[in-house]
Amino acid sequence: MCGAERTAERGAGFCAMPAGIVAAKAMLHFWEEPCLSGTRGAGCVFFSGCNLGCVYCQNRAISRGGFGAPLTPARLREIMDALIARGAHCIDLVTPTHFTPWIAEALDPPLPVPVVWNCGGYERVETLRALEGKVQIYLPDLKYADGALAGELSGAPDYFETACAAVDEMYRQTGPYRMGKNGLLQSGVLLRHLLLPGRLEDAKRVIDYIARRFAPGEVLFSLMRQYTPQPGATGAMARRVAGAEYRAAVEYMASCGVTDGFVQEKSSAREEYTPAFDLGGL
Repeated sequence: MCGAERTAERGAGFCAMPAGIVAAKAMLHFWEEPCLSGTRGAGCVFFSGCNLGCVYCQNRAISRGGFGAPLTPARLREIMDALIARGAHCIDLVTPTHFTPWIAEALDPPLPVPVVWNCGGYERVETLRALEGKVQIYLPDLKYADGALAGELSGAPDYFETACAAVDEMYRQTGPYRMGKNGLLQSGVLLRHLLLPGRLEDAKRVIDYIARRFAPGEVLFSLMRQYTPQPGATGAMARRVAGAEYRAAVEYMASCGVTDGFVQEKSSAREEYTPAFDLGGL
């Protein structure tokens, strides 16, 4: 919707990416939710650029730094096939939205494992409809309920209404989540919320929305604790999430009946959990 004309030779628009795929890493990733990583890892492909501008992004080197290598849809398919051959339980496409047409091409014919659309939640319904039947698991963030906060921290004051419409479309496509006998997610929507320092009340509003919109057994919810202060952060954003804040959010989840999902240990807030973006696996 930024109106930019992206070409194969020149990046443009909010994502600053060219037409075609750019990626920075492909790997077996063991730090996703247990129902995705399992014992052999999720087959992650980390794409460059982003359709949000989160000031606290841990992947800034690729989301805003422009780092990455161009890939054809055929090469992306080879990479995904190689990850599956190494034992990946799923193919986890990280920040893929701005490359949707070319990724969709790489997903035909269907893969033998679930495809995960791992995104910031800021999706157009029309874009998601182009993925119907190609994506089995949607893994969106639900970052904010407060539009002013979304504008301040991610450059998207219309974030909440946009993300809610996107989540509705994701759920329409997948229906209630379905787990395999091995404890791995086969299909469905897994919503993530990263608790930010000093923003407990906004987290409660997000949890309120999920509790109202979805009944138990319909979606999974992951309350994340891994916020890591980035260089230049000020105020509350310059510190990690306090234990009391996170415990309060977990207790609020339970009191609202949001029990299908995951919480994180304190050790999740470590820089080493962010991969080294070195073009490995590409």
